[in-house]
Amino acid sequence: MKLSGPFKQIITLNHLPLKGKLQDESLEIISNGGILTENGIIRKVGDFDSLKQQFPDSEIDLMEGEQIAIPAFVDAHTHICFGGNRANDFAMRNAGKTYLEIAESGGGIWSSVQHTRQASKDDLVNGILERVNVLLNQGITTIEIKSGYGLNVDEELKMLRAIKKAQGLTKATLVPTCLSAHLKPRDFEGTSEEYLNYILNEILPKVKEANLANRVDIFIEKSAFQLEESKNFLVKAKELGFQITVHADQFTAGSSRIAVEIGAKSADHLEATIDEDIEFLANSNTVAIALPGASLGLGEPFSPARKILDKGGILAIATDWNPGSAPMGNLVTQASILATYQKLTTAEVLAAITFRAAYALDLDDRGVLAEGKKADFLTYETDNFQNILYHQGSLKPKNIYINGEKI
Repeated sequence: MKLSGPFKQIITLNHLPLKGKLQDESLEIISNGGILTENGIIRKVGDFDSLKQQFPDSEIDLMEGEQIAIPAFVDAHTHICFGGNRANDFAMRNAGKTYLEIAESGGGIWSSVQHTRQASKDDLVNGILERVNVLLNQGITTIEIKSGYGLNVDEELKMLRAIKKAQGLTKATLVPTCLSAHLKPRDFEGTSEEYLNYILNEILPKVKEANLANRVDIFIEKSAFQLEESKNFLVKAKELGFQITVHADQFTAGSSRIAVEIGAKSADHLEATIDEDIEFLANSNTVAIALPGASLGLGEPFSPARKILDKGGILAIATDWNPGSAPMGNLVTQASILATYQKLTTAEVLAAITFRAAYALDLDDRGVLAEGKKADFLTYETDNFQNILYHQGSLKPKNIYINGEKI
């Protein structure tokens, strides 16, 4: 056993509800705290001196100076498996070009598809690991990663195999999601509905057989897949045994309702969600994942995070790190900015990037510091947990622990 501490504050995020708004006063904060771990699991969290007396044979992991401890972060939506670069897209958007104009000039998602197809599996693995390490240094130890830049059998499997190989080369937890339904590729001869059937019949069975992912995503939007065909696709993917998540309501409303109706784990984006659909979403167990990085990258409105919480919904916040619309990849900075514009409490933001984000990935073993949970936690060299968001991402973790071991 190992006892880490003493900490000026331990913010456990324990005993908080999964749904609805949170006040900072409801946070459990342990002063002079200690975290006792064994075999990668938290045994006890409490007063450091008491734990030291209670477990005199435990190894002491002594903190230097004033430090606080909080659960490690979870990024529940990324696209960090890709080839190429789309800096020119960003420059063209800022110069006033439309999405369609950028796509017609060779940019957009199709540009990433071409670059990703040209990349070898090892190229993709190296890119994933490079970006994972950036996220790890921010204190993010659980990272969802989507395919979706391959868009045919061989290339989608290449991406998912690259994610699987990367998992064997990092201590972070990587959660793969099959996003073959990102858009209909230009080289597919057939309708979008026929492409969705191609995914169901040709791609997903192979993904399942090779155990490359147990989650399926789709981009429901006028420029991608339409409401009814998307719903039919998701129902069939669910029948194949996949969990469901949805790119919903990014530019037009309506698809978050489908996510709820088919029992998706999450509906992600939601920048265009209308009030009646916010209520529909909030009355479900589908997590609303806000992606402020996409709003910042595209100059679009933020997700209605405040309304979702006020109506009693589950809010998570993720980076959406991708080569086009959200290249920042800084979770705390994005979450801090969203909090400023949407008036989110510190408790609501911390919940949204820890246990509520973990719930969106169907992981109930992390995101809080409590007995029996995975010993993934962070320390910050500060005397007050509020400084994490106050510094908007410039205050970095002092130490990062995965399974109780400092990495």
